[in-house]
Amino acid sequence: MEITETRPVVSEFLGTLLLVFFAVGSAVLAGEYIGTFGIALAFGFVMLALAYALGPISGCHINPAVTLGVLLAKRITMRTAVEYWIAQVLGGIVGAALLFLVAKQVPGLQTHAAFGTNGWGDRSAVHINLGGAFVAEIVMTFLFVFVVLGVTHSTAVTGFAGLAIGLALATVHLIGIPLDGTSVNPARSIGPALFAGGAALTQLWLFIIAPLIGGALAAVVHQVTHPPQEAVAAEQAAPGESAPDEPAPGDRV
Repeated sequence: MEITETRPVVSEFLGTLLLVFFAVGSAVLAGEYIGTFGIALAFGFVMLALAYALGPISGCHINPAVTLGVLLAKRITMRTAVEYWIAQVLGGIVGAALLFLVAKQVPGLQTHAAFGTNGWGDRSAVHINLGGAFVAEIVMTFLFVFVVLGVTHSTAVTGFAGLAIGLALATVHLIGIPLDGTSVNPARSIGPALFAGGAALTQLWLFIIAPLIGGALAAVVHQVTHPPQEAVAAEQAAPGESAPDEPAPGDRV
């Protein structure tokens, strides 16, 4: 694989690593000081910054559910999607490992079955049940991925995608943190759960499956609400000119 081809994959790895370290880290290391609002803003701000830093390179998906949505929207190939998924999961694990290393230097900090992981029942602040958590994750991920697809569509106003994406992620965290800790991102959930162990691992399946369903549904609805990219490109092309090329892999923000 050439260097130009590895840059998007490396960007997805790095972006997911940083999202987990800083955003999940805000809950693990500073949660009692900044509260739910502060944690939600941390997720949103990190996502906003990374969208502008990495968006031109990979599209800054840093989330398997987003990559699935972009794939179903036919903006990337299956090969690119698989490469992104691998990079995102590995990035989430490495980011969680670095966070775990820092957390272990804090005397008395509890990490077992906790560590910024997601959960339902007695692992939920409001004791939401399995069904409620499943539906919540689908709906929250739907909103997030739908916003990502909408603001990166060829009909969207350029230059503001990162802002909208960051605000959307902050919004779903404001709602979801009391419910189940908010996943909407399988890679974000996998990394911390591996180091937390216990119930965090046994409940992990929901935070992989539900966000992927939400991302897929967002892609389906987006196809109904937005015109196909190629149709827009054809309309914008001047008479006698060919339509612009398809969006580059990663769907740049």
